[in-house]
Amino acid sequence: MQRIRVAEVLAALSLTTDVAAGMSFEKGLRTCAVATTLAERVLGADPVTCRAVFETALLRSVGCTSFAPELSAVFGDDVALQAVLKSLDPGDETVFAAQLRAYAERSGAAGPRLARTLAETLPTLGAEAMRSGCETSRALGDGLGLLPRSLAALDDVYERWDGRGLPDGRAGEELSRVARIVHVAEQAVLAHARGGTPGAVAETARRSGGQLDPELAGAFTARAADALAPLAEPDAVAAVLGLEPEPYATVPFGSLPGLCAVLARVVDLKSRWLLGHSEHVAALAAGAGALAGLDAAAVDALRCAGLLHDLGRAGVPAQVWDRPGPLGTAELERVRMHTYWTQRILERVPALAALAPVASAHHERLDGGGYHRGTPSGSLPQAARILAAADTFAALTEPRPHRAALGADEAAALLLREAGAGGPDRHACALVIEAAGLPRPGRTLPAGLTGREVEVLRLAARGLSNREIGERLHISARTVGHHLAHVYDKTGRRTRAGVAVFAMEHRLLP
Repeated sequence: MQRIRVAEVLAALSLTTDVAAGMSFEKGLRTCAVATTLAERVLGADPVTCRAVFETALLRSVGCTSFAPELSAVFGDDVALQAVLKSLDPGDETVFAAQLRAYAERSGAAGPRLARTLAETLPTLGAEAMRSGCETSRALGDGLGLLPRSLAALDDVYERWDGRGLPDGRAGEELSRVARIVHVAEQAVLAHARGGTPGAVAETARRSGGQLDPELAGAFTARAADALAPLAEPDAVAAVLGLEPEPYATVPFGSLPGLCAVLARVVDLKSRWLLGHSEHVAALAAGAGALAGLDAAAVDALRCAGLLHDLGRAGVPAQVWDRPGPLGTAELERVRMHTYWTQRILERVPALAALAPVASAHHERLDGGGYHRGTPSGSLPQAARILAAADTFAALTEPRPHRAALGADEAAALLLREAGAGGPDRHACALVIEAAGLPRPGRTLPAGLTGREVEVLRLAARGLSNREIGERLHISARTVGHHLAHVYDKTGRRTRAGVAVFAMEHRLLP
């Protein structure tokens, strides 16, 4: 039976979070390579610790999309803000002030206000964001089969040795040693990009005893050339796969859709309006592929392409996806780039590279007026044409900030009109419409939730307040609060992002 290495899927997830967090492409892979080398060859850590370091470094930013809508509402460009947060050092007043000034300069006219807001809200809004990220990391990481030590370390990725981190201000050896190793590697990689090995040594030494464990920082600076050696490798994916501690974690190839679903949830958390979209598209595309007579392997591949088609969305600020009005030219260009980033991410990962041509073509049109290639979709493979139709139909039947969800009949009619105007392939549209009309068997709601609790959960996951939920469902805000308390107790989640992940895991959205 063919098997795939889980590390390849984790690499794709790392690349996705690079884009989402405004980092240079492959920064997460470089951090993983340095952290694993530091743990194994410099510190002489045991195999289980090395495995936990490897996993934690790859997924260090897996929760970065969980609070994007909230951050975007305050700061505008959440992607740019995430990039600032990666290197911010509140433990050094002089450096912190300089970093805030640089953020203000890059943010244009609103820069001074945004910098003040960041400084003032870091202990409150920042803690809320990091707590949401930690809960999301645990929920998503569990679906990837990570070690318990890796999941525990993900709780500490925003904490600091000096106790001035977030969300809980834990300090010193209260922090996971795995996370402390990753902290050193990440700051070394960021500094190396600016100033080479001397810059990495200097910055690590400066942060020693502040953000970084002084023992680990000292071990790095003493043998920096050894720890940074993987950065000389031309292929970051190959370098990471070569450093994965043995035995390699593998799963049957048939498990790939389940792993891809985790990546889909990371992306769909980017906007309150996208929750469950990728899995909706994947289900429609797979159903249409089966109706088209594709064999089981091709249907599975189409399902995976559907799950991964929007990976590039993570790199576009949440305010763009959540805006109720028209987008400007610059924003439209960023939207058009999301299919390019989907292609780039998938092409870099051996286990997923074959999906790239289909997954990245979902906005191409028959008349050649689509993006990002502008290829007439009639020349694309059938799977790509089906996926494009599935994406359009799914979007039409889901609510968006500028309109309510369309009914299935109305969406089908509009989809066919679009096909007639040079949009998606008409035959693919017919297959998707037929797949959407298949009868859906009844099911028991998960975690003992009631129908009303699911209604409340759906709206809470999209960020509505208790009052707004009550107005939608014609119940009091107090009653909404009671329902939410039951939802939190039954699901075991405590944040909006946490219940949103639960809802996507159990196909409660859209």
